[in-house]
Amino acid sequence: MRITLAQGNGKPVFVAISSFAEKDSLKTAGFWWHPGNGSCGRQSCAACDAKIGKTWWTPFPEKAVRLAEYADEAAKAALDDVMKSIEGSKASSAPAEGIPVPEGLAYLPFQAAGITYASERPATLIADEMGLGKTIQAIGVINVTHPETVLVLCPAALRINWQRELTKWLVDFSGEIYVVESNDPIPQKATIVICNYDRLRNGVLAEIKARSWKMIISDECHFLKNPAAQRTKAVLGAPARKNKKTGEITPAESGIIDLCERKVFLTGTPFLNKPVEIQPLLGALLPSEFGNFFAFAKRYCAGRETKYGWDFSGSSNLEDLQTRLRAKCMVRRLKKDVLTELPAKRRQVIELPVEDSAVKRAAKAENEAYGEYEDVLCDLQETASMAKALDDADAYKAAVAKLAESAKIAFESMSGARRALALAKIPAVIDHINSVMESGVDKLIIFCHHLDVLGAMKKELGDQAVTFSGDTSPEDRQTAVDRFQKDPTCKIFIGTIKAAGVGLTLTAASHVIFVELDWVPANVAQAEDRAHRIGQMESVLIQHLVVNGSLDARMAHVLVAKQEIADRALDDDIFVVVPPPVEKKKRVGTPATYPKADEKTRQLITNGICFLANRCDGAREEDGCGFNKLDTDFGHKLAERAKARELSNGELWAAAKLCIKYGRQLADQRVEAARELLDLN
Repeated sequence: MRITLAQGNGKPVFVAISSFAEKDSLKTAGFWWHPGNGSCGRQSCAACDAKIGKTWWTPFPEKAVRLAEYADEAAKAALDDVMKSIEGSKASSAPAEGIPVPEGLAYLPFQAAGITYASERPATLIADEMGLGKTIQAIGVINVTHPETVLVLCPAALRINWQRELTKWLVDFSGEIYVVESNDPIPQKATIVICNYDRLRNGVLAEIKARSWKMIISDECHFLKNPAAQRTKAVLGAPARKNKKTGEITPAESGIIDLCERKVFLTGTPFLNKPVEIQPLLGALLPSEFGNFFAFAKRYCAGRETKYGWDFSGSSNLEDLQTRLRAKCMVRRLKKDVLTELPAKRRQVIELPVEDSAVKRAAKAENEAYGEYEDVLCDLQETASMAKALDDADAYKAAVAKLAESAKIAFESMSGARRALALAKIPAVIDHINSVMESGVDKLIIFCHHLDVLGAMKKELGDQAVTFSGDTSPEDRQTAVDRFQKDPTCKIFIGTIKAAGVGLTLTAASHVIFVELDWVPANVAQAEDRAHRIGQMESVLIQHLVVNGSLDARMAHVLVAKQEIADRALDDDIFVVVPPPVEKKKRVGTPATYPKADEKTRQLITNGICFLANRCDGAREEDGCGFNKLDTDFGHKLAERAKARELSNGELWAAAKLCIKYGRQLADQRVEAARELLDLN
């Protein structure tokens, strides 16, 4: 393979000279196939203008750079700026000369590289792994660029930390730093304003929008992942929207970001679960590159159109996304790459004893609640599959509406059961904590989820422990952190994952215990890194205390796997290696969607569905006869069709599923016929 350069419409285009076997690597890198001169169908085609004929090509250097090792001299020269940008986005060092720093302080080499990268761009996403000093880098950008006014947006718990860090790291600053703590007017003389996201409403939002800002810093900017949230609209704005039913157009809303000349966003977890979550941030930072949601979602979120609308919950072309981000706006370094002296984390799942009858009962109740919740979700899948078989969208909507309330109730029941189990296992948790402390551990960090769990642990551990939750005032939060870090009599820090899991430095401890878990793996990772940060000189041990066989035990093993998508998009090597050609097997014709039944099987299943429809409904709630509430509409509709005509293969398939589901009410031969049709024997 060779990548060369051509000129199309006055702009450089990158052309591949390759074999057929190398096409997959070119497609993966984002190259397009050009069918030949004048035959591509585009009104204005740079490839046609360059007269390149039938071959693979791209006008985008950030795509061509993924195959830079195959570029000739001319192509390499054209890719030089992009290569430098990508290398700068993950540089582990850069000269600190020219970057102002207070006397007695110094930037680490990789921090200087991040400051240099961000200072050269109007919009930057500093997405270094947690604990690498993103706050210090953002302040370094202030020192380099000297903006007249700066707006810092952050979670409420980090306001005091930002005030302290700004006071510590700013150079030649003579203005006023103001922390928004109420609805009082913001002083006009304040040149740096620090405000938490939840205060961006009413008078405070109006005041901020009434001013122009030379620079905005959005810390923990993944808080803005939901475009429908009020804080996201306040910061990023909202596009114009058209109501499909009424045709009424809601005008676009401007956001605070539209008032800012330089934008610096900070997060260690750019998206928590799915690539679609990062689009609002990227669209606001670089609208010309990432502002088209639909184009972004189709390419990077495995966008696909289903019968019930578009699905953007997947992931695709993640290496391409990482390349574009590094070339355009993102700084992303990992601890293992830039802090080789920082020890790695070690994780353990500790199975607590379950001899206690209260723990046994709570674990059983939790599993039952989770089982009921899974049943509801399975019912949803069954509903969708049967709606497809019946080709009845109205029936689907009606069933889902009934299911929504059941799902809500089931989830609340499951959450309550998890809380009850966390409370029941506290005696065993305290025993483990005492054992850890007796083994010589000097300080310990404990994370939980529920406030009453935190309170119960504080009661057991006494004055040696400090607490940090959403109910703790800003002053008491900082006092708790300072005492834990500096006071030798304070041995234990107890915090909730959401409130204490971001922004704090708790490097006095190298042992972290999770008493409860969060549904989102990134929240757990954030909490872990309160100890695994700059200043930590010991190996960090993380323990998850779970009850054997519980939902938390399963979650402890599953949560880490959910981070794989994020790792692929943000941390893997972005350059494509051309694989050797692989001989592919020829495809054979796919079988029919629904199986066909012989006459006897068809008759038995039809009789079964008609029999069920003639019973009184309430198979679970009342007398155990007929259909439950969820399946009533489907079951009766199938029976009506069966009486009027022969069921289609799809309808018979749906009827067979219902016969198996309600098999206790039917004769064995009907259930056996249904199982035979679905090949379940």
